Amino acid sequence: MPSLGADMEDGTLVEWLKAPGDRIRRGEVIAVVETQKGAIEVDVFEDGVVERLLVETGTTVPVGAPLALIRSAEGAKPAPPPPAAPPLAAKPVIQPPTHPSPAITVARPSPGARLPASPAARRLAAERGVALASLRGSGPGGAIVYRDVEHAVAEQPTPPRRGFDFPEMRRAIAAAMTRSKREIPHYYLGTTVDVSHALEWLEAQNAVRPPPQRLLFVALLLKAVAHALGKMPEFNGYYTDKGFQPSEDVNLGVAIALRGGGLIAPAIHAAHALTIDELMARLRDLIGRARTGQLRSSELSTATITVTSLGDRGVETVFGAIYPPQVALVGFGTPSERPWVVDGQIVPRRLLMATLAADHRASDGHGGGLFLAEIAKRLQEPEAL
Repeated sequence: MPSLGADMEDGTLVEWLKAPGDRIRRGEVIAVVETQKGAIEVDVFEDGVVERLLVETGTTVPVGAPLALIRSAEGAKPAPPPPAAPPLAAKPVIQPPTHPSPAITVARPSPGARLPASPAARRLAAERGVALASLRGSGPGGAIVYRDVEHAVAEQPTPPRRGFDFPEMRRAIAAAMTRSKREIPHYYLGTTVDVSHALEWLEAQNAVRPPPQRLLFVALLLKAVAHALGKMPEFNGYYTDKGFQPSEDVNLGVAIALRGGGLIAPAIHAAHALTIDELMARLRDLIGRARTGQLRSSELSTATITVTSLGDRGVETVFGAIYPPQVALVGFGTPSERPWVVDGQIVPRRLLMATLAADHRASDGHGGGLFLAEIAKRLQEPEAL
């Protein structure tokens, strides 16, 4: 069971998308788990063959508990799944669910028999009014799985709805931020950035682009942070029992407000290697999937720094709390036109407040000031982003 953040203690396995003997590639989704952040797709980090499934669907297990065994892809030959062999029972430390759900039945039913479907698929079908009998299953043995119901829901006139437990999410956020303030020695810095040229460049770019290809200002902010981290690696990584562990990749966690309340910060991987258009496309995709509960475990567990922008809410300044085990959070307010001195003259300019919350165990105010200055420099040269 992957850790999807400092606020996660356990998760419930709701669906297997692979069976014993199946080949699986890095990045493929193997299972769906329910957490305080909603239903999350668990993807794998290595190529291989599924050896065994260790946990039955409907079981709640703690973070770190093994879910399946995957044999290395080197020289491996996919073994046929054992006939009628159910997943192994969970270890004693695993908490049984309040309402256990049956494992997926893979045999096709005889006329009048109950359709084979996973518990998660049945639940979503019931919530959205989808008739299981109208679906063709893509799971093992033709069983109806979660994605089959999702596809049917997507064809309905109303958008798909994946349930978030917002009170539980709010408690999880509070727990993570309490831990952050208790364990991390924060320091805070802020600077005013003249973004007049950046906004003029953005307006000129969007004037000649079709609507689907237009850029949002936040894309420039994210790219500027990614570039600055290339020069200031002490703000990009994790603080663990072994001390600060810098990351080679810049995986930007983007704070996304959810409709109905709540907050989630999935990562845009390798943001430093993306063009501004690629980053914008990733951002659109991430926001859409975050708000419909379709994120992957790797997007919730690998952010090396978090960026939050409340400019669209009219906020001038935001000082955030660091999300452990990260060591920094960058905040941006809304650009506003104010008097500014340029070449000895007072002129109207569009200004932006950029802030930094950083971990004193990994950096200090001197480095933090240089980091904010590098972000400001990048924002004043949008052509180079």
